[in-house]
Amino acid sequence: MYLFNSFSVKNMTLRNRIVMPPMCMYSAGTDGMPNEFHFTHYTSRAVGGAGLIIMEATGVLPWGRISDHCLGLWNDDQAKALTPIVAACQKQGAKMAIQLNHAGRKCGAQEKTIYAPSAIPFSQDSPMPHEMTEEDIHDVVNAFRSAAARAAEIGFDAIEIHGAHGYLISEFLSPLTNHRTDGYGGSTENRCRILIEALKAVHEVWPEGKPVLLRVSAEDYEPDGMHMEEMSRIVELVKPYIDVLDVSTGGVVSTPPPAIYPGYQVKIAEWLREKSGLPTVTVGLITAPHQVEEILGGERADLVALGRELLRDPYWVLHTARGLEVEYPWPEQYLRGFQARK
Repeated sequence: MYLFNSFSVKNMTLRNRIVMPPMCMYSAGTDGMPNEFHFTHYTSRAVGGAGLIIMEATGVLPWGRISDHCLGLWNDDQAKALTPIVAACQKQGAKMAIQLNHAGRKCGAQEKTIYAPSAIPFSQDSPMPHEMTEEDIHDVVNAFRSAAARAAEIGFDAIEIHGAHGYLISEFLSPLTNHRTDGYGGSTENRCRILIEALKAVHEVWPEGKPVLLRVSAEDYEPDGMHMEEMSRIVELVKPYIDVLDVSTGGVVSTPPPAIYPGYQVKIAEWLREKSGLPTVTVGLITAPHQVEEILGGERADLVALGRELLRDPYWVLHTARGLEVEYPWPEQYLRGFQARK
């Protein structure tokens, strides 16, 4: 079966094609520190067989967190606390990535100032963001560099830059939220500039042999917003700096997709995969093995992320292997439970 095939990119080889995508747990301390919950949460999915685990959106600055209880990686104490979680998951056979993020105007942390490319609030009830100066932009780029350096020291196998879901980089990319008239606004190339600068900064400190992923929102679901054709141009601009494209949609504004159904984002991921030639992750209400097989067997994506399904069932990979009577390297401690047919 395709989902149990290994997958290699650069020096990283995954034991299967199942990805646990980054999902905010809102369980960290207000200082951005992980705790016992994070250890249990991530190691359970590693024992359960996930090939790649992407740790939840992690703030590169205190005012870049989605909430007061999101993880951070802006200091060495946070890095020290994350290290045993990563090592434990790797010991169980999973590869570990971390998603680095700045929340931009969607920052829900209790900070005095929130930042965005333009002074446009997310909603009528949202605070007015501060339109970033070029100095602010450079500070954010440097923060991505510093967080990536800590991620490298921790020993993560891969790193993902969050350019989706209406957070800061996504806000720069979308014409709905970037109304700047300087070198960071206007044309597609200018709106992409902060992303390229962040990726270049990451590469200054990130090991050459380890992959860099980029998550994107390829559709804003608004006529004047981002669509997959423009996202394809952006991907071409950043292609020299990324190894895997993680494709999602929405989040820049509150407009929902016209229809939500199992695999509703696969078509866009497939199209961007064909246009870019990059390995691609797809996600979106994918729950069943036959869905995963259709996506992988049809070469619509290279990796499939199961979000809510892995929240419900940390052992989805093991249960799938048992249900389909596939030979699998079961965890030795659970061998009798998964090999037995009773």
